[in-house]
Amino acid sequence: MLQIGCCKAQRHRQLFSMVFSSNIFLFAFLPLFLGFYYVTPWRAKSALILVFSYAFYGWWRPDFLGLLVSVTAASYVFALAIEAATEQTQRYRLLTVGVTLNLLALAYFKYANFGIDSLNVALSGLGFEKVEFTHVLLPIGLSFYIFHAISYLVDIYRREAPPARNLIDFAAFIALFPHLVAGPVLRYHLLAEQFRTRVHSFDRFSRGCVIFMVGFCKKVLIADTVAPLADAAFSAPIPTLADAWLGAVAYTIQLFFDFSGYTDMAIGLALMIGFVFPENFNDPYVSRSITEFWKRWHMSLSNWLREYLYVSLGGNRKGAVRTYVNLFLTMVLGGLWHGANWTFIVWGAWHGGILVLERYWTQRFGKPLLPAWLGVIKTMVLVMIGWVLFRATDIAGAGRMFSGMLGLNGVSFSPAVEWQVTPDRLAILIFGIGLVYAMPWLKRRGESYAKYLLVPLFLWAVATLSSQSFTPFLYFQF
Repeated sequence: MLQIGCCKAQRHRQLFSMVFSSNIFLFAFLPLFLGFYYVTPWRAKSALILVFSYAFYGWWRPDFLGLLVSVTAASYVFALAIEAATEQTQRYRLLTVGVTLNLLALAYFKYANFGIDSLNVALSGLGFEKVEFTHVLLPIGLSFYIFHAISYLVDIYRREAPPARNLIDFAAFIALFPHLVAGPVLRYHLLAEQFRTRVHSFDRFSRGCVIFMVGFCKKVLIADTVAPLADAAFSAPIPTLADAWLGAVAYTIQLFFDFSGYTDMAIGLALMIGFVFPENFNDPYVSRSITEFWKRWHMSLSNWLREYLYVSLGGNRKGAVRTYVNLFLTMVLGGLWHGANWTFIVWGAWHGGILVLERYWTQRFGKPLLPAWLGVIKTMVLVMIGWVLFRATDIAGAGRMFSGMLGLNGVSFSPAVEWQVTPDRLAILIFGIGLVYAMPWLKRRGESYAKYLLVPLFLWAVATLSSQSFTPFLYFQF
């Protein structure tokens, strides 16, 4: 029950936010931005990016721009202070204060509701009065730009990058609209030089357009089409075997094409204005282990958690047992970062526990437990179990899905799900599964054939977008 009101609020606010897969972005914001960008002198391009990025972010709630500006200004000032400090103790104190302020903002807006609701459940059970509390609305993209700010401060403290001297450039980095609300999670030093000088060319712009169109088609034609199958299964009061497995598979496909589609669109948009973002997905569903999966899925977040959390906890420098603990804690905290709900914590613990077991097995025996093809199947089953936790509204809902997956509630489709199972959705679901495993081949050999289909597919996706209801990106809720 803790997440229901939060999710409704999330959906409500997303109706008023500007997203890449919307007509207002495609036919108004983007052409206007690109038109101004390419006639603006170089010295003013960062300022233009900043203005349009703030407009993009403030489309939903202009008042939350104040929080974004405050985080940006505070991080900029603390970084300069850390660089100027001569004593290591003083540098560490400044880093601690700067990181703590960012974490306090994240904690209040993202976890206050969860904390008070959990406290009230405990107080109710003990017979005490509940704490009165006005629920806090989560600013869209907060988790991502807080992570950008924290990594910036830590990089300055570690002397891995010089602090930004130009406030406009730094503010434009934090607010850069392609990655502002759902990543990728970028480190400042990767883009700092690109703010000073970057290439603008027809080749780079056209490649950006192609990548953007690919991501758009992933989102609209595949993720949005199979979404009703997942929604129906996870909403079923007593999901059957068919319900539960269809829902788990559909959500597995939906989440991948939704989030990798967003990432493609972000990378493509950035490339249109000369920025090169790192890859964020590398065929994660062909992984032979959960360890390999996290090297391929949301790679920018995985790298951030490793660099700024796992290493800060001690990494593998303090013995085997401490390494296992650090690995487990990193994944639990990574799960909590995704959302203020026990389902995300258990999801993080699920992955953390498997990572620990895989690390132990590798160190003990030096080879995989299963042959490659069985490893892929095993990994996908483990990932889908995790996605059930990730998608479920609460632990009880996840339990109902697991009961269904075990066949404890009957075998055939229930009426609540069956009416959503249409031939076109099943066809797209099967196509999506096939595409997941064809992607490695397409990257090597099939691009020359696929590009001829891209423009008609993109036009089909635009037409589909105009005729369907609003469907926000899944990662916007984080």
